[in-house]
Amino acid sequence: MPEIRSDTVLPARREEVELHTADGFVLVGELALPAERDPVATLITLHPLPTSGGFMDSHVLRKAANRLPALADLAVLRFNTRGTSSPRGTSGGSFDAGRAERHDVAAALELAEFRDLPHVWLLGWSFGTDLALVHGRDPLVEGLLLLSPPLRWSTPEDLRAWGETGRPVTALVPELDDFLRPEQARERFRALPQAEVVAVEGAKHLWVGENAVRRVLDEVVARVNPARSPLPTSWP
Repeated sequence: MPEIRSDTVLPARREEVELHTADGFVLVGELALPAERDPVATLITLHPLPTSGGFMDSHVLRKAANRLPALADLAVLRFNTRGTSSPRGTSGGSFDAGRAERHDVAAALELAEFRDLPHVWLLGWSFGTDLALVHGRDPLVEGLLLLSPPLRWSTPEDLRAWGETGRPVTALVPELDDFLRPEQARERFRALPQAEVVAVEGAKHLWVGENAVRRVLDEVVARVNPARSPLPTSWP
């Protein structure tokens, strides 16, 4: 069977979507669903910092959408936060350093609720982890998956508030991260008792390389749909 490579796009039902924020902006995105069945769980992805090149097509999130509907029966919603551009288009509004982006997170959750998407998890990467921690405490959200969390805007109060929900939080922290490394992360996450900090040896903030991407996707699926973990590395 052919090996799954960095440019592999597996079968899925893919549709362009628009999210409408409470403050009047339209955000562009894509929803990928399993090709021939209903999803068993949902990932709402929150991309890295747009002022440093993050957008809905940031490679780990794009590969999650390209693979996980087929490999793990997951729905994957990606979108550009306000003022962010990608080949899909440009979302309305302008970057607000994580403040007005609360409306963007809420709009994504509203779409998931409207579409009756099951078992919603937030998958944030870098800036997206702060959005998840600060703005993601919604009853619809069953847990958080945090890639390279810098804990830049999220405060100890945000972590304590998440701790009080009792909902699972997993932080994948690269050994060689530019902003927050595993030892520091364990100390910072003490305010969130149920947080699982997973140190990833040899990885860096941007998760470059197919081995790094596979590790991330395996860790995600192990928590969201463990029946499909570990993921295969080939596709018939």
